[in-house]
Amino acid sequence: MYHYPINYDEPLFRPPSEAYSLIIQVTLGCSYNNCAFCEMYTSKQFKARKEEDVFKDIEAFLPYKDQVRKVFLADGDPMVLSTERLLRILHKLKTIFPKLQRISTYATPTNIIRKSAQELHELKNAGLDLLYVGIESGDDEVLNAIQKGETFSSVVLGLNKAKQAEINSSVMIINGIGGKLFTKQHAINSAKVLNETQPKYASTLVLTTYKGLEHFKSRFLGNFQQLFLPELFDEMKIFMNHLELNETIFRSDHASNHLVLKGVLGKDKEQFLKQIELAIHHPEIANLRNQYQRGF
Repeated sequence: MYHYPINYDEPLFRPPSEAYSLIIQVTLGCSYNNCAFCEMYTSKQFKARKEEDVFKDIEAFLPYKDQVRKVFLADGDPMVLSTERLLRILHKLKTIFPKLQRISTYATPTNIIRKSAQELHELKNAGLDLLYVGIESGDDEVLNAIQKGETFSSVVLGLNKAKQAEINSSVMIINGIGGKLFTKQHAINSAKVLNETQPKYASTLVLTTYKGLEHFKSRFLGNFQQLFLPELFDEMKIFMNHLELNETIFRSDHASNHLVLKGVLGKDKEQFLKQIELAIHHPEIANLRNQYQRGF
């Protein structure tokens, strides 16, 4: 029987692109944990794990030291930790795994902003390469309604501060998060955030109410009316039309997505718009056709 060398504090989450990464929990839960749509860490009370326990987990993989290429630091937003502690963890990872190519973690714009430019440069030099930032929306009214604790300005400032330190960002937008009332401004201002930050990676998910729609509505500050499939595609069309990206790798291939888009923006923008238009008028065949699109 296969024996995994460490035990995780469940539930454990990681981005889809970290499927083959070693996951090391340096925090448990989320330091904010108040977003209306998110149930990921509601069963946990946030705390930082003891440094010696983190180091023990890392050392447990010594027998596989030459096989580890990517490490993801969990749980929610380890960037809330002091820079000194993060640097010690990064140094330990680099020491144990000589062939390590990438270290990544979740982050919030606010906790990026709290780091000085020098601290971010130090983290980059120590091996922190990629931050997954769920901004959800670029619209202030939507951000307030979902209790995100961020604004358009804080998102732009945080992402650009990381970028200036040469730390890449993977930015996530949630299709349908503002409901019918905010759909247009959510689409336009979410595109505007990406235009002003030009992240390395961007993706869209579709709002999923894991504890039911009524539970989400009870946490949404305002009147929420759910978007249905044609309206979700319409919102994506507005969003895509307003994007002015240069070389951002774009994905909408999460399990929640009804329409799979994979490519680079802006060179694939017109192709994406054609696929979205197809989905609007022929939703029954859009996903099937996506499987055979050239270059995806």
